[in-house]
Amino acid sequence: MRFIQYYLDCLSHASYLIGDETTGRAVVVDPQRDVAEYLADAQQHGLSIELVVETHFHADFVSGHLELADATGAAIAYSSVADTQFASTAVEDGDRYALGDVVLEFRHTPGHTPESMSVVVFEHADAVAPYGVLTGDTLFIGDVGRPDLLASAGFTDEQLAGMLYDSIQAKLLTLPDATRVFPAHGAGSACGKNLSTERSSTIGEQRRTNYALRTPDRDAFVQLVTEGQPPAPGYFSYDAALNGLHRELLAEAEPPAPMTYDEVHAATATGAVLLDGRGPEEFARGHLRGSINVGLDGRYAQFAGSVLRPDVDVVLIVEPGQEREAKNRLARIGFDRVIGHLADPDRAMIEHPGDVEVASRLTADAVARRITDGAGVQLVDVRNPGETSDGVIEGALTIPVGELPDRIGELDLTAPTVVYCAGGYRSSVAASVLRRYGATDVSDVLGGFGAWQETCAAESAAQ
Repeated sequence: MRFIQYYLDCLSHASYLIGDETTGRAVVVDPQRDVAEYLADAQQHGLSIELVVETHFHADFVSGHLELADATGAAIAYSSVADTQFASTAVEDGDRYALGDVVLEFRHTPGHTPESMSVVVFEHADAVAPYGVLTGDTLFIGDVGRPDLLASAGFTDEQLAGMLYDSIQAKLLTLPDATRVFPAHGAGSACGKNLSTERSSTIGEQRRTNYALRTPDRDAFVQLVTEGQPPAPGYFSYDAALNGLHRELLAEAEPPAPMTYDEVHAATATGAVLLDGRGPEEFARGHLRGSINVGLDGRYAQFAGSVLRPDVDVVLIVEPGQEREAKNRLARIGFDRVIGHLADPDRAMIEHPGDVEVASRLTADAVARRITDGAGVQLVDVRNPGETSDGVIEGALTIPVGELPDRIGELDLTAPTVVYCAGGYRSSVAASVLRRYGATDVSDVLGGFGAWQETCAAESAAQ
């Protein structure tokens, strides 16, 4: 058997290629939208992809089932509970699919979503014990899938949490302890609240260590998994719906078109957004007015999708050679309205200095002095609720960065404002959003709350 796990760090997303090397037949499970790597690996190993399996309608990315089907002629399989606008194969609970000696068994495991299912992999047709199980978003390493994302789709989060408990107990924990567990996501994903950095485990290990599996009963499980979930990025509902629809295929090899400064200026005048993918430090030294900063070196798509709408035209500003990567990373969450990229941004800013502004970034010491001096600073903490449990700067408003566009009205855009996160990446995003909404005196904190804690500790030691 050929078994390959693919992992996208920027989306904390895992997908899988499973092939029978005796027959050359293969499947791909939960693919990312840009599919060239699966095609290349299949060719390298003499495999033909004949089926694309989706464990559910993903909310955090747009899956590549349509792209793979177009490239290979593969069928697309979902749980029989799912309803798609495109041709798909409905698999029932307990159905098996043989690639040759390798056999897949589909188990319906609703809870994260109503149509969620898991895929049990048998390396040999006569094997009693499975090789592993692909759990989608039902069971993670260290966590379980959150049940609240589709609570508005005819179910309450408590009802889905109850389904999740039943699925885990009856469909997954009945597998042998040695069964390998391969989830669809890892740490950093907003599809759970306690995901591990480990990319695989075993049923036995999860039974012993996963906090959600150690609850004494169904009611305790429901209460535990419905509380304390991080805010879902705004694009989640969009992607969940898009994954069940016909849509345009991604041309992943094509870079976005270069645009002159005048073309960019005309586009922004009619509502296009400048998305600057440079790092926060470079962005701070100089950027075009109104740009939103989401560094390409970080969780680019996730945070771009948190502060932008999918129905807005986007012009990219990136380092030369990064244009196609930036376009494709946005496409992974269904943000397909990239109309081009600014050609030679450095030259454009040199030639149009009146349209360039700098961003204020303060040390934690400087922020402390401003607070002590009574400068009337408006503090905004853009971390998630789970992070703020460790403390906040006194007086700070807590608004997760993904909620900022919808909660602008809670802030005084005329007041001097200091924004901070854990380390400085999200605060640059948030500060740029505030400037775009009209705030004129905005700074973010170098090193974030971590630097603030170090400053406080140093001051305490000196006293």
